[in-house]
Amino acid sequence: MGNRLSKIYTRTGDGGDTGIDAKRRCRKHDPRIHAFGDLDELNAALGVLLAELPQGPISGLLREAQQRLFDTGAELCVEELRATTPEHVAALEDAIDRHNRELPPLKEFILPGGGRAAAACHLARAVCRRAERSLWALQDAEGGLSPESLKYLNRLSDLLFVLARLLATTETEWRGTGRRHR
Repeated sequence: MGNRLSKIYTRTGDGGDTGIDAKRRCRKHDPRIHAFGDLDELNAALGVLLAELPQGPISGLLREAQQRLFDTGAELCVEELRATTPEHVAALEDAIDRHNRELPPLKEFILPGGGRAAAACHLARAVCRRAERSLWALQDAEGGLSPESLKYLNRLSDLLFVLARLLATTETEWRGTGRRHR
């Protein structure tokens, strides 16, 4: 394969539009571009989280998620492409179930934090939820998105919550407005 990005700047976006593929250009504030940006930010947040983790099963799981996010971006470019499969969604569900079994049951909501890795995981979860909202907004506006990619993002945010709990050195429960302080 040749060099995909031989020239980083092209100047073609200086007027406020950007290329999606070789055939289409759209405004930089278009919902599709928002979705791309949110997927990109999520991938970067996973990279920050990975920088806090040693090599192992969790880092492998997150690196696979990064690959899937690039696939989702490709699906936004090529209408007929369906790279995310039901098996990818099922793999996340299996990982959620496996890791959640290691955790004590939740009695209250927990506040994000619990150490650098856990906090990075909570942040990635919040960005994932935003990316999911962006893709649903695009789906509602234009249709045609992969149902599996939408499910995948939903499960990924669940996985990130479970992993944040797993990585936390401590968990702080939400006291709740109007509740007795514990």
